[in-house]
Amino acid sequence: MQPATLDAAILEKLISAAVAAPSMHNTQPWRYRLNPETVTLEVRAALDRALRYADPMGRALTVSAGAAVFNLRVAVAHFGWDPVVQLLPFRSQPDLLATVRLAVASRDGAGRHGDPHPDLYDVIWRRHTSRSPFSGRRLPPRILCELTEAARAHGATLWPADPEETARLLRLTAEAERRTAGDPRRLAESHAWIRDTGPYGIPTAALGPQDATGRVPMRDFRGPLPDARQAGDPPAAEFESHPTIAVLATDQDRRTDWLRAGQALEHALLLATSHAVRASLLHQALEWSDLRWALNDEHRAPGHVQMLIRLGYGPVGPATPRGGATEALDRGH
Repeated sequence: MQPATLDAAILEKLISAAVAAPSMHNTQPWRYRLNPETVTLEVRAALDRALRYADPMGRALTVSAGAAVFNLRVAVAHFGWDPVVQLLPFRSQPDLLATVRLAVASRDGAGRHGDPHPDLYDVIWRRHTSRSPFSGRRLPPRILCELTEAARAHGATLWPADPEETARLLRLTAEAERRTAGDPRRLAESHAWIRDTGPYGIPTAALGPQDATGRVPMRDFRGPLPDARQAGDPPAAEFESHPTIAVLATDQDRRTDWLRAGQALEHALLLATSHAVRASLLHQALEWSDLRWALNDEHRAPGHVQMLIRLGYGPVGPATPRGGATEALDRGH
């Protein structure tokens, strides 16, 4: 495929793909800038949409930016260029998390920096977080293998937890939920991102129910805050009895590893979506330093857990809003 001309319409499609990535509380904590001289897109942190209490180190923000970088890679390749990525290119600009240069692909169609995956461009907009109960149908091993290979391509590790490990991970997640319920600042922060209007945050319809059995501790965005509960909140429902939890980890825990983890996460999520597998992210225990440390399974492999991914078959999650490409594109220099 010959590269398209990078006009305003194509640029808008590239940015729209990037902002379709998942982010904690759907804060979309990123901005983009085009360097026309080098035909390079910059991915920058939008610190005004950082989560001060749940994500004080900016790890979740950086993972989200990594997911956006992967979407950019998919979109750039879809339109015929070779995406050349640099992570944290300048120490003097800590908000500049990554650059994606639109290079001319080789004549045989195999770019030097090309991505080892099928074209997932159309899947980007079909991927939604599903906070609903899943069925008891198990994921085929071949799909789990595909997700594992996708993570490995980005320098990360992904594996499905066995039943004993799953129970342990869910206990840690439940403990994180209990702690958050007693932290007014964190509760107020998450509640502030429940928004039924505007391009950011999570609409009420996308919050999902709580597990009536208490087996799967889904995030309770409202918590016990006064007047936070509403008549339209979904009633509790019975979730799957044997949830599939995939663990995403990296060997190190630097900002570059967070960015790689985000790319691995989005690659796995898009592949899962292409197989009609739904996903939700259990991030709660990662928001408490001691619980995050406890997530690491030293018997499996040394490393740092970056995300717990609940996978299964069930309803497609509702779409959440996104900021427009024009708003996300910073035209200043």
